[in-house]
Amino acid sequence: MDARTTACRILALVAALLLSTAADAQVLFRAYLASDGSDANPCTLPQPCRLLPTALAKVMSGGEIWMLDSANFNSGTVTVGKSVSILAVPGAVGSVVALGGPAILVSDPGLKIALRNLVIVPVAGSGGTSGVQVAGASSVTIEASVIANLPMHGVNVLGSGKVVITDSTIRDSGVNGISLECGTNADVVNSKLINNFKGLHAYCDSAATTQASFVDSAIIGGAEGIVAFSNATGAIVQVFVTRASIQRTSYGIDATAAPNSTALVTLSYSMVTNNTTGWYTNGAGATIRSLVNNHMTDNGPPGGSLTAAALQ
Repeated sequence: MDARTTACRILALVAALLLSTAADAQVLFRAYLASDGSDANPCTLPQPCRLLPTALAKVMSGGEIWMLDSANFNSGTVTVGKSVSILAVPGAVGSVVALGGPAILVSDPGLKIALRNLVIVPVAGSGGTSGVQVAGASSVTIEASVIANLPMHGVNVLGSGKVVITDSTIRDSGVNGISLECGTNADVVNSKLINNFKGLHAYCDSAATTQASFVDSAIIGGAEGIVAFSNATGAIVQVFVTRASIQRTSYGIDATAAPNSTALVTLSYSMVTNNTTGWYTNGAGATIRSLVNNHMTDNGPPGGSLTAAALQ
C-alpha cells in the first residue's frame, strides 16, 4: 500500500468519524416518538425516542415531531422553545398530560407552533393547571385536538400571543375553556366548547386590545358562554361571533366594561338559545351588537340591551 493510498484511507476514516459524531448530535427535520422508544435513541423512525422534551432537543426549528402510536409522551410540563409542529399520526392518541402545571408551555416570543391530533388532559390528582399556555408573543395553532378536564384553562393566552383553534373540542375546564388576556388574539373555527365554567373569556385590564373571532363553532353548557370584559381606561375587548351556537349556559353572552373602556360582542348568522339569561351588558362601553340573521330564542329574561345594527 503506497503512502498516497494510506493517506486517503486515513482521511476517509476521519471523515466517517466526523459524520458519525455529527449524526449523533444533529438536529432532525422530523423526530419520532413511540411508546416503546427510548430517550437514548436518536429519534429517527427506526429508533424513536420516548418523551417530547428529548424530541424537542433534537428537532430543528421549523421541523416536526411525530407520535407514532397511542401513549402519553411527557412526564411534566413540556416547554416549547422553538417553532415546531407536534402531531400524532392518524389513528393514534397522542397524549400530553398536565402534571403540576400546564401540559404545554410556550414562553418565548416569535415562535410558530402547531399542535395536531393531540389529547391534552390532567393527571388525576396531580394539580395540573392548564392545557396549553402561551406566555410569549408567539403564534400557536391547535388542530383536531381534544383538551379536557383541566382544573384551570383549556387554553390560556397571555402577553401578545395568538392562537388559532380549528376542528377541536375543549371541555370541562374548571375556569375558562379559552382565556385571553390583554393584547392577545384568537380565532376559533369549527370547534366546540362544552361544559367549561366559562367558554371563551376575553379580558383586558390595561390600555390595550384583546380580539377574538368565533366562527362555525358552538358553546354548550357552563356558567357563561362568551365573555368580553374590559376593566381599565382605554381597554378594548372585541369578540366577533359568526354562524355559531350558544346554548344551555347561565349567561349566553356577557359584555362588561369599566368606565372609559370598550367591551363589544358582534353577532351574525348565530343562535343564542335555551340560556338562563341570553345576554347581559354592564357599563356604558358594553355593547352586544346583532348584525343579521341571528336567532335569540327561548332564553330567560335578558340582563341588558341588544343593539341592532345593519350591515354596511
